[in-house]
Amino acid sequence: MASFEALYGRFCRTPLCWSEVGERVLVGPEIVEETTQNVQVIKFNLKAAQDRQKSLADRHATDRVYEVGDWVFLKLSPWRGVLARVHNVFHVSMLRHYVADPSHVISPQPLEINPDLTYDEEPVTILNWKEKVLRNKTVNLVKILWRNHSVEEATWEIEDRIRDLYPRLFFDH
Repeated sequence: MASFEALYGRFCRTPLCWSEVGERVLVGPEIVEETTQNVQVIKFNLKAAQDRQKSLADRHATDRVYEVGDWVFLKLSPWRGVLARVHNVFHVSMLRHYVADPSHVISPQPLEINPDLTYDEEPVTILNWKEKVLRNKTVNLVKILWRNHSVEEATWEIEDRIRDLYPRLFFDH
């Protein structure tokens, strides 16, 4: 018994044996002719599927022409720390043309660096509030926007701790 037959309980239907058990058995030139016809049908169906896929892909494709010195956006993965691992070679589909706009320029904030080359984190404002339910208590959290950081880098902190350290943040609320 063949391993396929032992595993699935029936014969393997290879191109040389596409007939079901009990059907007429082809021999000699008949099997060659039927196999050739089946291969032609398979080739035709594969070509039709490939043409359909190419037509769909071509519909969404656009020609992009960039000159040396053009500004572009590079699409990156949203994973944290990805900027440390940007490959120096990427596909042109990862680029988007950028038109310069003076309103996009952000002036840098002065950063006071301590002698040990660190800087003090200072909260700017509270962005959001929420309660976190633990097993046997509820903790109030606040989302803090820190100076020299973007909104995406805001962190959730325990409200009581922030209220003790930075009471000025709570005068507005």
